[in-house]
Amino acid sequence: MYSIPVNPKYVESIIEAERPDGLMLGFGGQTALNCGVKLDELGILKKYGIKVLGTQVLGIQATEDRQLFKDAMIACNVPVLKSRTVYNFEESKKAAKDIGYPVIIRVAYTLGGKGGGVAHNEIELHEIVTRGLNASLVGQVLIEEYIGHWKQIEYEVMADYTGNNVIICNMENVLSMRVHTGDNIVVAPSQTLDNYEYQMLRSAALRAAKHVGIVGECNVQFALDPYSDKYVAIEMNPRLSRSSALASKATGYPIAYMAAKIVMGHTLPELVNRITKTTTACFEPSLDYIVCKHPRWDFSKFELANRNLGPTMKSVGEVMGVGRCFEESLQKAIRMLEIGNDGLVANRNSDKKYDIEEIENKLQKSDDRVLYYVAEALRQGMSVEQIYKLSVIDPWFIEKIQNIVKTEKKLKEVTTLDNKLLREAKELGFSDKQIGRLVGKDDLDIRKIRKEAGILPVVKRIDTLAAEWPAKTNYLYLTYGGKVNDFEVTSNSQKIAVLGAGPYRIGSSVEFDWGTVNMVWGLKENGVKEVSVINCNPETVSTDYDICDRLYFEELTLERVLDVADFEKLDGIVTAVGGQTANNLTPKLAQNGIKIIGTSFEDIDRAENRSTFSKVLDDLNIRQPPWQAFSSLVDAKKFATTVGYPVLVRPSYVLSGAAMKVVWSETQLKKYLAEATNVSPDYPVVITKFMLNSLEAEVDGVGDGENVVIGAVIEHIEGAGVHSGDSMMCIPPWTLNNKVVDTILDYTKKVAIAFKIKGPFNLQFLINQDQVYVIELNIRASRSMPFVSKFVRMNLINLAARAVLGKPLPIIAKDRWRKIHHYGIKVPQFSFMQLDGADVILGVEMQSTGEAACFGESFYDALAKGLTSVGYSLPKEGSVLISAGGSENKEKLLQTALLLKSLGYKLLATEHTAEFLSDKRIGDVDVVYKISEPQRKPNIADLLYERKIDFIINVPSTSTLEKYVGMLYDEYQIRRKAVELGIPVLITTELADSFAKTLEWLQHNDTTKKPLESYEDVG
Repeated sequence: MYSIPVNPKYVESIIEAERPDGLMLGFGGQTALNCGVKLDELGILKKYGIKVLGTQVLGIQATEDRQLFKDAMIACNVPVLKSRTVYNFEESKKAAKDIGYPVIIRVAYTLGGKGGGVAHNEIELHEIVTRGLNASLVGQVLIEEYIGHWKQIEYEVMADYTGNNVIICNMENVLSMRVHTGDNIVVAPSQTLDNYEYQMLRSAALRAAKHVGIVGECNVQFALDPYSDKYVAIEMNPRLSRSSALASKATGYPIAYMAAKIVMGHTLPELVNRITKTTTACFEPSLDYIVCKHPRWDFSKFELANRNLGPTMKSVGEVMGVGRCFEESLQKAIRMLEIGNDGLVANRNSDKKYDIEEIENKLQKSDDRVLYYVAEALRQGMSVEQIYKLSVIDPWFIEKIQNIVKTEKKLKEVTTLDNKLLREAKELGFSDKQIGRLVGKDDLDIRKIRKEAGILPVVKRIDTLAAEWPAKTNYLYLTYGGKVNDFEVTSNSQKIAVLGAGPYRIGSSVEFDWGTVNMVWGLKENGVKEVSVINCNPETVSTDYDICDRLYFEELTLERVLDVADFEKLDGIVTAVGGQTANNLTPKLAQNGIKIIGTSFEDIDRAENRSTFSKVLDDLNIRQPPWQAFSSLVDAKKFATTVGYPVLVRPSYVLSGAAMKVVWSETQLKKYLAEATNVSPDYPVVITKFMLNSLEAEVDGVGDGENVVIGAVIEHIEGAGVHSGDSMMCIPPWTLNNKVVDTILDYTKKVAIAFKIKGPFNLQFLINQDQVYVIELNIRASRSMPFVSKFVRMNLINLAARAVLGKPLPIIAKDRWRKIHHYGIKVPQFSFMQLDGADVILGVEMQSTGEAACFGESFYDALAKGLTSVGYSLPKEGSVLISAGGSENKEKLLQTALLLKSLGYKLLATEHTAEFLSDKRIGDVDVVYKISEPQRKPNIADLLYERKIDFIINVPSTSTLEKYVGMLYDEYQIRRKAVELGIPVLITTELADSFAKTLEWLQHNDTTKKPLESYEDVG
């Protein structure tokens, strides 16, 4: 296993060292596919005699290259839309004129519709085509007829070398072709196709897959005219995709596992169905339930982002609700999103009224709340046909939403809740909270009424063959659309459930999936006989049914976890590895009689509650920044004035800095206090003095109540003010002196013992003028824990599994992490390109959507690989644009500018920055002019479009209110345009300095390519 960038340069070095016989290209998403194609084009595969396993490179090119795809579909009698492949704007202009506006622009060799869009005129065409050509691996885009009102249907195909093929699953996109499938609400199986349409598209999918030579798995996407049987192929993905993961979890057919077997030469008839264990993998799954995939968006973290949905994917994660009807699976999916809604209707903030014109506008331009507007339109008497014409959502789905709205109305109007109506509501996916809100009762009161009336969910198996053959695996969901359980838990063995983290989102990604899976394995290793997992994310390993004894593909809500606990008769639940989602359930579960395995809920609550946490720190003589909790704006203003602005506003029990803001004025304070209260209404808002010019560090560790194992001390490369999830991280600390590190270690041990931590924890620190302050304790696994575990070769979650069961931790060599003589760097990955209008400026609220971790012999060795992994280009020559706000930032960037100049880079700067650099006697700095002044030349916009700027250093002022009360629009324009054109933008002085020194290091050194070492047995 190598932790290096997946690009031809690095992969060739591994091929040279390892000399593999074969290469699989279809399992690593678009990155792996693009890399494999490039390796073939460069002759590297031929040079080393490597065979591509599965779909060959010619087949991949036939699906990824837009012109080759069009030719291939025509050749196998699969219709395609009127379109033209182009390589520059002039060609696109002619193509669009011939096809007729609006046109859709699709980019070759990209993921999630990246760079594409819909153009209604030449101005929009220029913008999208320029962006798309830069995003494409081969500088190619397709100009295609736009058919947003057609249905969007997908088929997952599995094929082997001998010509056997099956359809694993077909899926229908509720929001039609108007919205990219990654942002669409998707149901499986399709609901509005008749048998003729289903078979027509099925045959076309198999024909297309056979023609291009698919071996393994592929996804075929069609558009179907809702008024006729006319259809066209839109695209094919010759690899495992998000749709593949959804199809796999929806059917129970392990697509990746089967595809891996097939590309190694096995045939479908000889492989066994892993659910029934008797039928073969050549049987097509048949479902007696319906699944609903719902995307998770995090637009609220990006103030300038456009929320409208279209051909470019903007979601950061997804969930899958399983039910016996669409209404049930949809409402379950909405709860799974963890956006504060309890279903499609009857939510906490459902009182807002919309006028009919506003609703019509919202239905025409789908955004992340489109289904809520459909429900509101129905409430206001709009007909199904009217809604369909505006939203192009098939009437079948609108009628199902109407069933939910009608039941909401019944519940609102009822004087006494009878059992018939209660059961009807539960069958349509209403939660106890929704019902309670509508009838004026608490959710636990509804639960009690329900249980007394015998209205309970039943546990069903996902069986792939609609009960024609019995399922052997415990892949389970709960539903009110049934009368009997598919099985009963009868053993008397110890039974523990582990809560997963729900959907990927900003702040919670694959790191918590790693934690969940390793906790399951660790519990089993430590003698727990039966371990269940509750989670609802189709993209995760923790929702693979063979990871645990029983998988409940279910909501992570109090109601549903209690349902599972009742059914299983659990001995306890682990909530320490599911991020903030599971952590927030801890006190409620404990109050309902559930044993929390690990740190007690009282101690977790002491850490989450700022007042009790602060008191413990005071008792331990540990410094913390001045703070106070408030429920009144008057008192909050008084405190902010006393300690002085800026201050940090933060709610309790939230993840990734949700609604956390640095506030620089009284006006902002009023606004942000209201936002923070909405995020966590049950807890007071905390205001802390924000200490400028500080560093941040954190520790990941494990406690057993008496002893503490410290994984590592991690230093953030960016200064305080950038959320820990958005900051680059380094092990060992890069600039901290030994005295500071020793203080951090001392504080960590004291805090872990004081809170009687039994399991994983993360403690965060602020360092200001060599004084150490504690700012936050998370008594759970953290995002950085996999990174630390891999660096120190010690699986912290495996140790945590012992600790949560009350077993003592092993004796670990003191300061183990300090004795490792290499560096680890974790670099965040951002998706600003996909979010129209989003600014790249970072703050205390997290915005990154992923990360890469690389290890090296030196700091710059690791950093060079980390930056490359997340998409930064590291040019050996070229031009850099420098623009800094405020004299302090200009001074901080002076040495960086001098270094870049000495390395031979051409310096460009905006007027005031150029003036400053000239005053400091840095010669040959070219002045460039604002995008808003196109008549002044040389203009930044021209240079960006002409690719005459290789990277940009743009550090806005943080010593004035400028950033927070109205960022200079010109600087925003520079950053936004650069992101769209794929040009690196460095927005902190620390990142700019590290980037420049990495370029210097690379002029005399090459990066290392060593494999990761396995975890050591620590006893």
